[in-house]
Amino acid sequence: MERRVVVTGIGAITPIGNTAKEFWNSIKEEKCGIDEITRFDTSDLKVKLAAEVKGFKSEDYLDRKASRRMDLYTKYAVIASREALKDSGITEENTDMTRVGTVIGSGIGGLETMEKDIVVCANKGPDRVSPFFIPMGIPNMAAGNVSIDLGLKGESVAMVTACATGTHSIGESYRMIKHGYQDAVLAGGTEAPITKTGVAGFQNLKALSQATDKNRASIPFDAERNGFVMGEGAAVIVLEELEHAKKRGAHIYAEIVGYGASSDAYHITSPAPDGEGATRAMVSAIEDAKIKPEDITYINAHGTSTHLNDAGETMAIKNALGEEASKKVLVSSTKSNTGHMLGAAGGVEAIVCVKAIEDGYVPATINYKVEDPECDLDIVPNKGRNIDVKYAMSNSLGFGGHNASIIFKKYEG
Repeated sequence: MERRVVVTGIGAITPIGNTAKEFWNSIKEEKCGIDEITRFDTSDLKVKLAAEVKGFKSEDYLDRKASRRMDLYTKYAVIASREALKDSGITEENTDMTRVGTVIGSGIGGLETMEKDIVVCANKGPDRVSPFFIPMGIPNMAAGNVSIDLGLKGESVAMVTACATGTHSIGESYRMIKHGYQDAVLAGGTEAPITKTGVAGFQNLKALSQATDKNRASIPFDAERNGFVMGEGAAVIVLEELEHAKKRGAHIYAEIVGYGASSDAYHITSPAPDGEGATRAMVSAIEDAKIKPEDITYINAHGTSTHLNDAGETMAIKNALGEEASKKVLVSSTKSNTGHMLGAAGGVEAIVCVKAIEDGYVPATINYKVEDPECDLDIVPNKGRNIDVKYAMSNSLGFGGHNASIIFKKYEG
């Protein structure tokens, strides 16, 4: 028998708030977390802006020894996971920790560590490379360290599907619980890609915006969009089997009812024409949820602010929902607030969906000015709306043709 799965905890560290509460309040206040890069000298780069986490000091969260053995992307994951688990109320006293999983991925892994130690190796020789280079750099160590830090002894898995990582992590966790393999899972994504090499790589791929106005850089669905803005951080949600959550008296944010995934099998960076792969992921999620397309009130779009993504996703939404439903559905991209957090994006945007359901509030696509006829959905321009949300969908699309969609529902007992 398939089991129902609910969300009982949330945690985040983002460019617009270092807790889930701060993040959501900033979303509702339509704040933009994009500004000039402070981590390194950008004088020889064309890209000048990013969405950095602000006011972060690892010593506020971690002891010195632990901090020195974690890349920044792992630190973010541990911090967000601690918040999510505490929020959920899961403890060793009320839960069998051998039935609590950890599915937290990263699109890139420890880029900061890799960049530093490769330079050390080239300039000072191999003997000077840190013995922690490998365990700090590999992309499974966010999940590994979270499991160790919190004593989670169930399945521990690291998804790596580029910008779809967070959503795939949540979707696969939902299946683990739905089919009885786990009772709860901490699921989400983390990323710390704002390094000189990271920015240079995406810049030379022609993927990043070279805008210098922070309010006109990450502008999804706007006709003047010219690339995404790199963001960073982590977001983790606690998924839990419904009866287990009820027995503990847990606060339930929302229910997760649908998950769909697909592959474009088309190109390493460009989405399939007309969003064909994304369409199939959405249709699969709708079928899994056993609902009609017109039941969906809100879609948190992948919405990266690149021409191909936004136009292709618009077509995909129309194809998946049909003409009538696509005219009525509200579609916004909160990457206008946070930039593109890569592997962490799906986790952050899942939190947006569950809070939209809980608060009856659909966030805006901020900094929107110039209408694009190719992106003619209701993108909730500039001002969020108070509206009852029963079903919310989150889309994520990753380099390599990875597509994932998840659907949350208002919990009604």
